[in-house]
Amino acid sequence: MHTTTPAALSGARWFTSSYSNNQGGECVEGAVLGGGQMAIRDTKDRQRGAFVFEASAWGAFIDTIKES
Repeated sequence: MHTTTPAALSGARWFTSSYSNNQGGECVEGAVLGGGQMAIRDTKDRQRGAFVFEASAWGAFIDTIKES
């Protein structure tokens, strides 16, 4: 995982997490990047950049959640 700036993700297509709400709760956006990487950022503070996960790390995270 590494962090990156908003400018580095200018072409990303962001989507809001299905677990986010519009009542001021915890809001998370994601974007699938090239090579299967996944970017995650805080909807309320987009200017802080995003965390970028390699495809294998993101896949392991999702698999772990599915097992819970």
